[in-house]
Amino acid sequence: MVHTPYHSDFVTVCWFLYLIRTADNRLYTGITTDVPRRFRQHQAGKGAKALRGKGDLQLAFSHEVGEHSLALRLEYRVKQLTKREKERLVAGEDAFETLLARLKDD
Repeated sequence: MVHTPYHSDFVTVCWFLYLIRTADNRLYTGITTDVPRRFRQHQAGKGAKALRGKGDLQLAFSHEVGEHSLALRLEYRVKQLTKREKERLVAGEDAFETLLARLKDD
């Protein structure tokens, strides 16, 4: 939740998990509140250092996850997955909702 100076109410900011595929077929995992903006930053070399100089980038996966704390936990979990597991997530073979539900229960 973010408090804006213009409103007395709190505004809910929605977070997304995303995976970017590099030219050498690696998958980078990140979180953001604006996937198109963040992807443009990565393409321009102004995002994560891990993606700089990695050639053409493709947005392989993105999914709304909700609150920032959940997005951080999910990002950590996905980064721990093997390449094969990440590929299954991108292909839709693993139920993302199941992974998300497990984290919400933690």
